[in-house]
Amino acid sequence: MDLNHYRFLSRWPLPAPPAAVHAALERAEDYPRWWPQVREVTRLDGTTGVVTVRSFLPYGLTFTAREVRRDPVAGVLEIAMAGDLEGWARWTVTAHGSGSLARYEQVVDVTKPLLRRFAVPGRPLFRANHRLMMRAGRRGLLRYLEAV
Repeated sequence: MDLNHYRFLSRWPLPAPPAAVHAALERAEDYPRWWPQVREVTRLDGTTGVVTVRSFLPYGLTFTAREVRRDPVAGVLEIAMAGDLEGWARWTVTAHGSGSLARYEQVVDVTKPLLRRFAVPGRPLFRANHRLMMRAGRRGLLRYLEAV
């Protein structure tokens, strides 16, 4: 088992239509407005940007995100990631009851030297840090969707 390899899955039930959720999620440059742990998103061009995130633990991660798939009909947004994290992340938004379900999947390898150094003792903390970030993201998106 590679202790620097992570697979994450989060499911966010949301009381908004899938098209509205997808529209919010595809505007990555707006994430810092509603997701506190997404500190900065800088667009480089129409499909690539640099993202900096920091959650509860005192370290930040910076990576380049390159759009791989944007399919509003299927509700899919997928990026390739390179930098402190190498891998991919995907949002899939589907109808769920009277609202939506936003499913977030991420498969990454950590390349940041500090985190690699603490892979064994830090792994449970890193996973908990990610859970906290995702919870805060869902709460922020709920507020954002209510405001727009």
